[in-house]
Amino acid sequence: MGSHSQKTESGNKLFGRKKGHALSARQQSLIETLLPVLSLSLPGDDSLPLEPASLFADAVKEVWFEVGFGKGEHLAEQARRHPEIGFIGCEPFINGTASLLSLIDEKGLGNIRIHSDDAWDVLARLPEASLGRFFLLHPDPWPKNRHAKRRFVNRETLGRLACLLMDEAELRIGTDHPVYCRWIMQEMNHCPDFDWIAETAADWRSPPSDWPTTRYGKKAKAEGRATAYLSFRRKAREGVAENA
Repeated sequence: MGSHSQKTESGNKLFGRKKGHALSARQQSLIETLLPVLSLSLPGDDSLPLEPASLFADAVKEVWFEVGFGKGEHLAEQARRHPEIGFIGCEPFINGTASLLSLIDEKGLGNIRIHSDDAWDVLARLPEASLGRFFLLHPDPWPKNRHAKRRFVNRETLGRLACLLMDEAELRIGTDHPVYCRWIMQEMNHCPDFDWIAETAADWRSPPSDWPTTRYGKKAKAEGRATAYLSFRRKAREGVAENA
């Protein structure tokens, strides 16, 4: 489970630890050498948009985005399976970033860019309809009512994602926490730009074939916590065909 940042009325605020246990010598070396190469560079002028496809040396078909990538297993596996896709991963927890860097180094992945800070720094700068898929897996549920405003899924965030996702693009959210699952569905019900991709209970109780299992997902299953695999499709924008 990754750390997740959340924009509030007072501005961007980061919730979650930035560092845990000490890094190994190899991890520290990758932080010093590989991370600068793969770090996402934001334009210095705040008024300038970030063109995501321009972040990658090779041409990419689409750009997919993961917030709070945890140890990076899901992000690295998606990047391995889809070399034609560019990936942006955001994770403020330095140990998670170090773990992802190890996977990138081991697998020789060149289609990942990393932002080791608040995801809103990037989301606020991306142009409309610039993302082909968005992942939020096992976010911190903040189960107490007084902390509900810290949950990444809320109407403001969903409105921004509706802007950033292409027509027919997929928003994937995974959670093993029943409080957060109910919260997600409540918030999605107030977001008219998405359709829930589920026809039967099996469609959200079992992961899609292209949803790699993470160690956190395995841990949740071993401890008897069922994960809800929630997929939503961005509806086509109205008037696009007529104005084309």
